[in-house]
Amino acid sequence: MTQEVRDSITEACAGLGFELSCDPLTGALLRTLAATKPDGRMLELGTGAGMSTTWLLEGMGPGSTLLTVESEAALVGVAEQHLGRDGRVRCLHDDAGALLKRLVAEEERFDLIFADTWAGKFEQLDDALELLAPGGLYVVDDLLPQATWPAGHGPTAQALAERLLAEPRLAATRLDWSSGLILATRL
Repeated sequence: MTQEVRDSITEACAGLGFELSCDPLTGALLRTLAATKPDGRMLELGTGAGMSTTWLLEGMGPGSTLLTVESEAALVGVAEQHLGRDGRVRCLHDDAGALLKRLVAEEERFDLIFADTWAGKFEQLDDALELLAPGGLYVVDDLLPQATWPAGHGPTAQALAERLLAEPRLAATRLDWSSGLILATRL
């Protein structure tokens, strides 16, 4: 993806009043992590308008695939407009929690999961981890205080961090960098 595509998505987000797009530092990390899985299956929970999707696609090899889900139709429209021609990505307008349940029932596995919405992160974490293939990467962001956090969200973010760092199925590292991330690998 080019910076021109990211600039166009930023412009579309401004028109929608959407201010929760992926931080460029997090995006650059996602690009690097996607490149470690050249024929990998990726899952993004919370497409937003597709900013983090651009970074994932930039790092993905030609044999990789990305399934990304967003509940807000207008945001899915922006993502599809800018990214829909890339055959490696499938954008779904759906509830991430419902999708997680279906994917678990179908015994799907993914090599990289970026959880950027409540489902698969603060809710249904076990479902997301069930979908992670051995050696797969699980990434969450926005763990450092953010102006966009709802009131009282700090303890929720801290509890998630503590849970992930103690999770016996993962080797996890907290990164107090960018928006605050945890990068974990399924053991």
